[in-house]
Amino acid sequence: MVAFIVFSSSAIYFLRRRAEIAVVLGLAAIFITGALGVQVRNSGGACGTNYVQFGNDEVLVTAHVTAEGNLRDDGIGGLRQRLDVETEQITAGDQPATAHFGVRVSIYQKESTNSKEAAPMRLFGYGERLRFPAKLVAPRNFGNPGAFDYREYLAEHGIAALASTKAENIEALPGFVGSRPEFWRSRVHRSVIKKVHALWPRDTGLMDAMVIGEDAFIDRSTRVDFQRSGTYHVLVVSGMNVSILAMVTFWTLRRLRLGELVAGIATIVLTVSYAVLTNVGPPIWRATLMLVVYLCARWLYREKSMLNAIGAAALALMVADPRVLFGASFELTFLCVWLVAAVGIPLLERTLEPIRRGLRYLDSTGYDYALAPKIVQFRLDLRMIAGRIGNFLGRRIPLPLLALAARVIIGTCELLAISLVMQVGLALPMAYYFHRATVVALPANMLVVPLTEVLMPSAVLALVLGYVSLLLAKIPALVAGAALEGIAGTVHWLGGLRIADTRVPTPGTFVIVTAASTLALAMLLIRRRAILAGVGLAALAFSAFWICAGPVHPQVQAGALEVTTIDVSQGDSILLVSPSGQTLLVDAGGLPRWEHSELDIGEDVV
Repeated sequence: MVAFIVFSSSAIYFLRRRAEIAVVLGLAAIFITGALGVQVRNSGGACGTNYVQFGNDEVLVTAHVTAEGNLRDDGIGGLRQRLDVETEQITAGDQPATAHFGVRVSIYQKESTNSKEAAPMRLFGYGERLRFPAKLVAPRNFGNPGAFDYREYLAEHGIAALASTKAENIEALPGFVGSRPEFWRSRVHRSVIKKVHALWPRDTGLMDAMVIGEDAFIDRSTRVDFQRSGTYHVLVVSGMNVSILAMVTFWTLRRLRLGELVAGIATIVLTVSYAVLTNVGPPIWRATLMLVVYLCARWLYREKSMLNAIGAAALALMVADPRVLFGASFELTFLCVWLVAAVGIPLLERTLEPIRRGLRYLDSTGYDYALAPKIVQFRLDLRMIAGRIGNFLGRRIPLPLLALAARVIIGTCELLAISLVMQVGLALPMAYYFHRATVVALPANMLVVPLTEVLMPSAVLALVLGYVSLLLAKIPALVAGAALEGIAGTVHWLGGLRIADTRVPTPGTFVIVTAASTLALAMLLIRRRAILAGVGLAALAFSAFWICAGPVHPQVQAGALEVTTIDVSQGDSILLVSPSGQTLLVDAGGLPRWEHSELDIGEDVV
């Protein structure tokens, strides 16, 4: 706090004397404030864990549902359901105690030999009060360096303990606990899922995940294929879904002759409603915030800068919670948009965008005077070709047809360029957080992204019409279903290739600094002379190639026998490194089949 006072006071002092110094001191004050916020939040500890007495004894839990789940087949004839609840009372023996903390409960119902004995499991909704016996278990992290912090992930969602219980042991209690807006949001969300299942009975899992953000019905093999192909951002509701929906809505409303202000407000209302309905968390709200900043800039007749929108959204989120800066989701989201805005768009503006502008008003010779000589020559060539074709097809058809073909080719090249920039720019965080090199991501995204642009608006239109009549929704539902088949086929084909499963080690400090420097260099040089821009792009591409295909230097001690015990929770996994450097993995652990877990110890842990 002393540092903040010193920096902010100094910034005020230099504000009218040396503005540059004032800016640097102001940024330092913001940095100090964020560091203080991180320390204050972390000092509180995980949510509620100090109230939880974990042990081997079963307790009686009285709680209410805060996040409802879905019924799923457990693979052996039974049913499962996962709920998030907030406890009201914990009874151990005959000693009830008031306690309030989050618990993630797994409810299961085994296959009964006599179907008349057990009633089928029902869905428990938001706000319902329940009482059930269970053992409270502390969330457990794998102790390996760089492993996913599962305990912190649950704490961010308000979960301090895990539990499981049988469906027949749950007692529904009278009363409702919760907020009415969240109750109605849950009801609408459930209704949309039912409508999705009615419109697309064959592809319910993928459609649920891509349209409404419900991933409960996605099997592990499908997830792995999306991860390997570098298209996992399509499987979950993300900023791209928001962008597609907002773009189509705004464009449609403008074509209906609505003013820009009215169309913008309607787009924001629809986008915010979609973010509330999906309830997938920060990624979609980040995109919504950037959209609001962008549209407000249009209304104020300001220059529509994507970088300014990114900066405003990032600053607002970090003011609310500075810890988001260290999250993989935050970094990947903003790095994606940053790459597009700071590298991709400037690259297109100096290469393909002049050609695209040259395709406007092809039949107007007066428009030629506003263009560069090379673009004018391109337009003259198109008119000459159209004149030759016109001898066979008539004078009206050839020129618009050539313009359409040129726009399709340019659009494909733009998608290829943006995808390539994103893949090389994201090589560092992908290697650091996920230890993968998405080798097939470029062709996969080239095919999947355009199909997603067709899927999102047609699926939303089908859902809206489905509440009026399933017959009216049939045509957009067929279009969305065809797009989904194309996405699934592409992902399973490319994700199933052996080359798609390329593993890379955690980048070292030197590699991280070099890759970050080349990214900054590419952003600084992309608007300079062509040769400098080429140097920046080449450096960025080389750093990505180095991360993905560079030589690996194992961190072992020469001439010594090393034994590393890997934390796999169940069973043993031991890595032996001989004095000559040869390696031997003894077992990889694993969960028994009756655990019904989709966690793959070899894939996710070892």
